[in-house]
Amino acid sequence: MSSTQNPWQEDRGNKDRSITRPGGSEIIDPETGHEAHPAPGTPFLLAENMTGGYGAADILHGCTLKVEKGQIAVIVGPNGAGKSTAMKAVFGMLKLRQGRVVLDGKDITHLSPQDRVAHGMGFVPQVNNVFPSMSVEENLEMGAFLRRDDFRETMEQVYDLFPVLKEKRRQPAGELSGGQRQQVAVGRALMTRPKLLMLDEPTAGVSPIVMDELFDRIIEVARTGISILMVEQNARQALEIADMGYVLVQGANRYTGTGQELLADPEVRRTFLGG
Repeated sequence: MSSTQNPWQEDRGNKDRSITRPGGSEIIDPETGHEAHPAPGTPFLLAENMTGGYGAADILHGCTLKVEKGQIAVIVGPNGAGKSTAMKAVFGMLKLRQGRVVLDGKDITHLSPQDRVAHGMGFVPQVNNVFPSMSVEENLEMGAFLRRDDFRETMEQVYDLFPVLKEKRRQPAGELSGGQRQQVAVGRALMTRPKLLMLDEPTAGVSPIVMDELFDRIIEVARTGISILMVEQNARQALEIADMGYVLVQGANRYTGTGQELLADPEVRRTFLGG
Protein backbone atom coordinates (compact mmCIF):
# COMPACT_ATOMS: atom_id res chain seq x y z
CA MET A 1 0.00 0.00 0.00
CA SER A 2 1.45 3.36 -0.99
CA SER A 3 1.59 6.29 1.41
CA THR A 4 -1.18 8.01 -0.53
CA GLN A 5 -3.43 5.03 0.12
CA ASN A 6 -2.63 4.70 3.80
CA PRO A 7 -5.75 5.83 5.69
CA TRP A 8 -3.57 6.95 8.60
CA GLN A 9 -2.02 9.66 6.44
CA GLU A 10 -5.21 11.44 5.39
CA ASP A 11 -6.25 14.85 6.67
CA ARG A 12 -7.61 14.79 10.23
CA GLY A 13 -11.32 14.08 10.26
CA ASN A 14 -11.39 12.21 6.94
CA LYS A 15 -12.39 8.81 8.24
CA ASP A 16 -11.51 5.71 6.24
CA ARG A 17 -14.43 3.39 6.98
CA SER A 18 -12.35 0.25 6.52
CA ILE A 19 -10.51 1.07 9.73
CA THR A 20 -13.68 1.15 11.77
CA ARG A 21 -16.61 -0.89 10.54
CA PRO A 22 -17.80 -2.11 7.14
CA GLY A 23 -20.39 0.31 5.82
CA GLY A 24 -19.62 2.82 8.55
CA SER A 25 -19.04 3.08 12.26
CA GLU A 26 -22.55 3.45 13.58
CA ILE A 27 -23.83 2.11 16.90
CA ILE A 28 -27.22 0.41 16.72
CA ASP A 29 -29.51 0.98 19.68
CA PRO A 30 -30.79 -2.50 20.62
CA GLU A 31 -33.98 -1.03 22.04
CA THR A 32 -35.03 0.72 18.84
CA GLY A 33 -33.07 -1.16 16.20
CA HIS A 34 -32.01 2.17 14.72
CA GLU A 35 -28.64 3.86 14.48
CA ALA A 36 -27.83 5.91 17.56
CA HIS A 37 -26.70 9.48 16.98
CA PRO A 38 -25.39 11.97 19.50
CA ALA A 39 -27.76 14.76 20.40
CA PRO A 40 -26.80 18.10 18.82
CA GLY A 41 -23.88 19.54 20.74
CA THR A 42 -23.09 16.24 22.49
CA PRO A 43 -19.41 15.22 22.21
CA PHE A 44 -18.50 11.87 20.69
CA LEU A 45 -17.35 10.65 24.10
CA LEU A 46 -18.92 12.10 27.22
CA ALA A 47 -17.68 10.72 30.54
CA GLU A 48 -19.64 12.90 32.91
CA ASN A 49 -19.37 13.44 36.67
CA MET A 50 -17.50 10.15 37.20
CA THR A 51 -17.25 9.30 40.89
CA GLY A 52 -15.89 5.98 42.11
CA GLY A 53 -12.88 4.02 43.27
CA TYR A 54 -11.78 0.75 44.78
CA GLY A 55 -13.53 -0.54 47.88
CA ALA A 56 -14.98 2.17 50.06
CA ALA A 57 -12.63 4.95 48.96
CA ASP A 58 -13.45 7.14 45.98
CA ILE A 59 -10.54 8.08 43.73
CA LEU A 60 -12.56 10.00 41.16
CA HIS A 61 -14.62 12.94 42.39
CA GLY A 62 -16.96 14.29 39.73
CA CYS A 63 -14.42 13.89 36.93
CA THR A 64 -15.68 14.83 33.45
CA LEU A 65 -13.93 14.10 30.15
CA LYS A 66 -15.12 14.95 26.64
CA VAL A 67 -13.67 13.98 23.26
CA GLU A 68 -14.99 15.06 19.89
CA LYS A 69 -14.75 12.95 16.76
CA GLY A 70 -11.15 12.80 15.53
CA GLN A 71 -9.82 14.79 18.49
CA ILE A 72 -6.80 13.99 20.64
CA ALA A 73 -7.64 14.55 24.30
CA VAL A 74 -4.87 14.23 26.88
CA ILE A 75 -5.18 13.68 30.63
CA VAL A 76 -2.24 14.96 32.68
CA GLY A 77 -1.60 15.64 36.33
CA PRO A 78 0.60 14.65 39.27
CA ASN A 79 1.17 11.08 40.40
CA GLY A 80 -1.87 9.74 42.22
CA ALA A 81 -4.22 12.20 40.54
CA GLY A 82 -6.52 9.43 39.28
CA LYS A 83 -5.54 9.65 35.60
CA SER A 84 -5.35 5.91 34.91
CA THR A 85 -8.38 5.33 37.14
CA ALA A 86 -10.36 7.72 34.96
CA MET A 87 -9.35 5.74 31.87
CA LYS A 88 -10.40 2.48 33.51
CA ALA A 89 -13.74 4.02 34.46
CA VAL A 90 -14.35 5.08 30.85
CA PHE A 91 -13.53 1.54 29.70
CA GLY A 92 -15.80 -0.10 32.27
CA MET A 93 -13.07 -1.60 34.46
CA LEU A 94 -14.21 0.49 37.43
CA LYS A 95 -17.81 0.63 38.60
CA LEU A 96 -19.02 4.17 39.04
CA ARG A 97 -20.98 5.28 42.07
CA GLN A 98 -22.11 8.35 40.16
CA GLY A 99 -21.88 9.60 36.63
CA ARG A 100 -22.29 8.16 33.17
CA VAL A 101 -20.35 7.30 30.02
CA VAL A 102 -21.89 8.06 26.62
CA LEU A 103 -20.26 6.99 23.35
CA ASP A 104 -21.61 8.27 20.04
CA GLY A 105 -25.00 8.99 21.56
CA LYS A 106 -25.33 5.65 23.37
CA ASP A 107 -25.23 5.39 27.17
CA ILE A 108 -22.74 2.57 27.82
CA THR A 109 -22.34 3.16 31.57
CA HIS A 110 -23.44 -0.35 32.49
CA LEU A 111 -21.71 -2.26 29.67
CA SER A 112 -18.77 -4.60 30.31
CA PRO A 113 -15.35 -3.79 28.82
CA GLN A 114 -15.85 -6.47 26.17
CA ASP A 115 -19.18 -4.97 25.16
CA ARG A 116 -17.55 -1.54 24.99
CA VAL A 117 -14.97 -2.96 22.58
CA ALA A 118 -17.84 -4.24 20.44
CA HIS A 119 -19.31 -0.72 20.49
CA GLY A 120 -16.07 0.85 19.29
CA MET A 121 -13.67 1.33 22.21
CA GLY A 122 -10.05 0.23 22.06
CA PHE A 123 -7.90 0.31 25.20
CA VAL A 124 -4.11 -0.04 25.53
CA PRO A 125 -3.08 -0.43 29.19
CA GLN A 126 0.24 0.85 30.46
CA VAL A 127 1.71 -2.54 31.40
CA ASN A 128 1.17 -6.17 30.39
CA ASN A 129 -0.20 -4.99 27.06
CA VAL A 130 1.30 -7.67 24.78
CA PHE A 131 1.40 -11.46 24.80
CA PRO A 132 5.20 -11.89 25.10
CA SER A 133 5.42 -15.54 23.97
CA MET A 134 3.26 -14.94 20.89
CA SER A 135 4.59 -13.51 17.64
CA VAL A 136 3.88 -9.94 16.58
CA GLU A 137 1.42 -11.18 13.99
CA GLU A 138 -0.34 -13.44 16.49
CA ASN A 139 -0.70 -10.46 18.84
CA LEU A 140 -2.34 -8.47 16.06
CA GLU A 141 -4.64 -11.38 15.23
CA MET A 142 -5.75 -11.43 18.87
CA GLY A 143 -6.97 -7.87 18.37
CA ALA A 144 -9.46 -9.15 15.81
CA PHE A 145 -11.04 -11.72 18.13
CA LEU A 146 -14.49 -10.10 17.93
CA ARG A 147 -14.43 -9.76 14.17
CA ARG A 148 -16.09 -12.20 11.78
CA ASP A 149 -14.81 -10.63 8.56
CA ASP A 150 -11.50 -10.72 6.72
CA PHE A 151 -9.15 -8.56 8.79
CA ARG A 152 -6.07 -8.83 6.57
CA GLU A 153 -6.56 -5.34 5.11
CA THR A 154 -6.58 -3.84 8.60
CA MET A 155 -3.40 -5.76 9.44
CA GLU A 156 -1.71 -4.33 6.36
CA GLN A 157 -2.77 -0.86 7.47
CA VAL A 158 -1.18 -1.50 10.86
CA TYR A 159 2.00 -2.65 9.13
CA ASP A 160 1.98 0.54 7.03
CA LEU A 161 1.65 2.60 10.21
CA PHE A 162 4.39 0.64 12.02
CA PRO A 163 6.74 -0.80 9.34
CA VAL A 164 9.07 -2.39 11.91
CA LEU A 165 6.23 -4.70 12.98
CA LYS A 166 6.04 -6.18 9.49
CA GLU A 167 9.77 -6.85 9.58
CA LYS A 168 9.44 -8.57 12.96
CA ARG A 169 6.01 -10.17 12.46
CA ARG A 170 7.33 -13.70 13.15
CA GLN A 171 9.31 -12.65 16.22
CA PRO A 172 7.94 -13.13 19.76
CA ALA A 173 6.65 -9.81 21.07
CA GLY A 174 8.56 -10.30 24.32
CA GLU A 175 11.86 -10.03 22.43
CA LEU A 176 11.10 -6.54 21.10
CA SER A 177 12.26 -3.24 22.51
CA GLY A 178 9.92 -1.27 24.76
CA GLY A 179 8.94 1.10 21.98
CA GLN A 180 8.28 -1.75 19.56
CA ARG A 181 6.11 -3.53 22.14
CA GLN A 182 4.08 -0.34 22.47
CA GLN A 183 3.60 -0.35 18.71
CA VAL A 184 2.34 -3.94 18.92
CA ALA A 185 -0.09 -2.97 21.68
CA VAL A 186 -1.43 0.02 19.73
CA GLY A 187 -1.61 -2.05 16.55
CA ARG A 188 -3.59 -4.78 18.29
CA ALA A 189 -6.09 -2.20 19.55
CA LEU A 190 -6.43 -0.81 16.02
CA MET A 191 -7.27 -4.31 14.78
CA THR A 192 -10.63 -3.94 16.54
CA ARG A 193 -11.35 -0.95 14.23
CA PRO A 194 -12.07 1.35 17.18
CA LYS A 195 -13.87 4.65 17.01
CA LEU A 196 -12.29 5.71 20.32
CA LEU A 197 -8.71 4.64 21.07
CA MET A 198 -7.61 4.97 24.71
CA LEU A 199 -3.91 4.91 25.57
CA ASP A 200 -2.61 4.73 29.13
CA GLU A 201 0.95 6.15 29.30
CA PRO A 202 1.90 5.04 25.75
CA THR A 203 5.41 6.53 25.97
CA ALA A 204 6.33 5.23 29.44
CA GLY A 205 9.89 3.97 29.49
CA VAL A 206 10.76 4.78 25.88
CA SER A 207 13.46 7.10 24.55
CA PRO A 208 12.65 10.67 23.44
CA ILE A 209 13.11 9.66 19.79
CA VAL A 210 10.67 6.76 20.13
CA MET A 211 8.27 9.03 22.04
CA ASP A 212 8.23 11.52 19.17
CA GLU A 213 7.62 8.70 16.69
CA LEU A 214 4.72 7.32 18.73
CA PHE A 215 3.15 10.77 18.98
CA ASP A 216 3.48 11.16 15.20
CA ARG A 217 1.65 7.85 14.70
CA ILE A 218 -1.07 8.89 17.17
CA ILE A 219 -1.63 12.07 15.15
CA GLU A 220 -1.93 10.00 11.98
CA VAL A 221 -4.56 7.76 13.59
CA ALA A 222 -6.57 10.78 14.75
CA ARG A 223 -6.50 12.19 11.22
CA THR A 224 -8.68 9.29 10.08
CA GLY A 225 -11.47 10.42 12.44
CA ILE A 226 -10.65 8.03 15.28
CA SER A 227 -10.94 9.83 18.63
CA ILE A 228 -7.97 9.52 21.01
CA LEU A 229 -8.10 9.69 24.81
CA MET A 230 -4.64 9.45 26.32
CA VAL A 231 -3.02 9.56 29.76
CA GLU A 232 0.54 10.78 29.41
CA GLN A 233 3.38 11.42 31.85
CA ASN A 234 5.27 13.59 29.35
CA ALA A 235 2.73 16.36 29.84
CA ARG A 236 4.34 19.16 27.86
CA GLN A 237 4.95 17.03 24.77
CA ALA A 238 1.47 15.49 24.96
CA LEU A 239 -0.26 18.87 25.26
CA GLU A 240 1.61 20.04 22.16
CA ILE A 241 -0.33 17.50 20.05
CA ALA A 242 -3.60 17.69 22.03
CA ASP A 243 -6.81 19.27 20.83
CA MET A 244 -8.07 19.18 24.42
CA GLY A 245 -6.28 18.77 27.72
CA TYR A 246 -7.49 17.83 31.18
CA VAL A 247 -5.42 18.41 34.31
CA LEU A 248 -6.62 16.16 37.12
CA VAL A 249 -5.77 16.67 40.79
CA GLN A 250 -7.04 14.23 43.42
CA GLY A 251 -9.52 12.71 40.98
CA ALA A 252 -11.17 15.99 39.99
CA ASN A 253 -10.84 18.40 37.09
CA ARG A 254 -8.48 21.25 37.99
CA TYR A 255 -7.85 22.80 34.56
CA THR A 256 -9.51 22.17 31.18
CA GLY A 257 -8.67 23.75 27.85
CA THR A 258 -7.08 23.22 24.48
CA GLY A 259 -3.55 21.93 24.53
CA GLN A 260 -2.22 25.34 23.55
CA GLU A 261 -4.31 27.11 26.21
CA LEU A 262 -2.93 24.87 28.95
CA LEU A 263 0.63 25.26 27.68
CA ALA A 264 0.18 29.04 27.80
CA ASP A 265 -1.38 29.10 31.29
CA PRO A 266 1.29 30.33 33.76
CA GLU A 267 -0.21 28.40 36.68
CA VAL A 268 -0.36 25.15 34.70
CA ARG A 269 3.21 25.65 33.50
CA ARG A 270 4.51 26.43 36.99
CA THR A 271 2.63 23.68 38.82
CA PHE A 272 2.54 20.81 36.34
CA LEU A 273 4.98 21.46 33.52
CA GLY A 274 8.10 22.49 35.41
CA GLY A 275 7.91 26.23 34.67
